[in-house]
Amino acid sequence: MPRARLLAPAGLLLSIAALTVATPRAAHAEDTVAEPDLSTHVPLTLGLGFLYFLSEAPLKGPLSKDTCRWCGPVIFDDGVRDALLWDDTHQAHDISNWTGFIGAPVFALGGLALAGHLDDRGGNWLDDGLIVAESAAIAGVINFAVKAAVARERPFVHQLAPADKPNTARPQDNNQSFYSGHSTLTMSLAVSAGTVASMRGYQWAPALYGGGIALSLTTGYMRIAADKHWSTDVLTGWLLGAAVGYAVPRFLHRKDSEITPLATSSPSGASMVGVAMRW
Repeated sequence: MPRARLLAPAGLLLSIAALTVATPRAAHAEDTVAEPDLSTHVPLTLGLGFLYFLSEAPLKGPLSKDTCRWCGPVIFDDGVRDALLWDDTHQAHDISNWTGFIGAPVFALGGLALAGHLDDRGGNWLDDGLIVAESAAIAGVINFAVKAAVARERPFVHQLAPADKPNTARPQDNNQSFYSGHSTLTMSLAVSAGTVASMRGYQWAPALYGGGIALSLTTGYMRIAADKHWSTDVLTGWLLGAAVGYAVPRFLHRKDSEITPLATSSPSGASMVGVAMRW
């Protein structure tokens, strides 16, 4: 394995994290996060999380397709695969699991709790963590539904002879390539944690964005290096994970708009009353 391929994701992670940690924003800005209704959002998050768990084990086999509906690369997929594929695909796969399923959740949830603590608002950790977990669960379930519907063949399976394709280690996983679950999960965690921190006004919000996104970029890189996903799978996962990670805090957990009367004076000295709406 070329050393440059091994060092590239580590350098990416360190450089982005260093840049963001060095530039914290001003603390104690206005907090626009609404207190979640635990009776609604806890069952929703647990239910979606359990469904996502089932999609990775018991449901994957019955819902997967024996033959691909989308069976090959598109646009620049082949070129990116040739450039990034590792000789030791198993090592790349293991690294992606560590960064995707351990590193990214620990960084997002632990980093968000630490950011609140450093701003003397450590009591927000449960609400903040719930919002991030809900974002990841929603993104994961959407990803599973699309994978089952699209049935795209994974790149390493695409290279096999037709007679060998049913004999892979996990044949039920052969046509689950689009789009990357690892990339979706890690980017939804990164963006939701960063968005919650920004809405809270935490000074270390940029560090949460930068470090989390760096972990997600590294994970996506590893999925291509492991020959588990085409580049278009990873790019789509990043985009849709970011969209869900942003939308859930912004649209489901933002404080209601406020209507505030404003008193002003006209040039003639007469008082005027207006209404300002803040969204």
